[in-house]
Amino acid sequence: MSLARRGRSIAVSGFLLAGAVGVISSTQTWLTVERADAGEAILVPGATALPLLTPLSLAVLALGAALSIVGPVLRLVFGVLAGAAALFLGWTTAQLLLTLPLSAVAPAVTETTGLAGGGALADVISGITPTAWPVLALVGWLILLAASAVVLLTARSWRAGGRRYRTDAAATASGAGPVDAVDSWDELSRGTDPTR
Repeated sequence: MSLARRGRSIAVSGFLLAGAVGVISSTQTWLTVERADAGEAILVPGATALPLLTPLSLAVLALGAALSIVGPVLRLVFGVLAGAAALFLGWTTAQLLLTLPLSAVAPAVTETTGLAGGGALADVISGITPTAWPVLALVGWLILLAASAVVLLTARSWRAGGRRYRTDAAATASGAGPVDAVDSWDELSRGTDPTR
């Protein structure tokens, strides 16, 4: 099968996979902070290290769930939004991995030690080590970026979502009448006798 024919399933799967990886990784340890005072290491979850991780991951999940039923214009809008989220999350995750900034661990260190301020925190931290979770999240953002590209390239060739998702009168204006039991019940709900 060609990419154009499988575009919808590839895109929706990519969105849902990336969103799920983001949500799951937000609760896992991204950074381990070694303390200079020989205290117990401080584990920093993804949601603390990258505060926008959870809300953007949930938004990606919602886009993936809605992508299969929206029209052609919204497909393109969703593709652009997901691509922007992938670029932003990918950039911030890569920056976090490459620079290991003190600001990413400051809330967790302050909560554990009671110390605040850059100088005090720098004195208590002897090292910051990333775990595998930010790398997995980065892979998820690359998948999301690829899925967004698939949406932008193939969304116009996707078949319509179907009559059951439409709420306007055009859904039943074809004159052919209900096709299945669900359509019959929908006709009754609108006050139309499906037997005529």
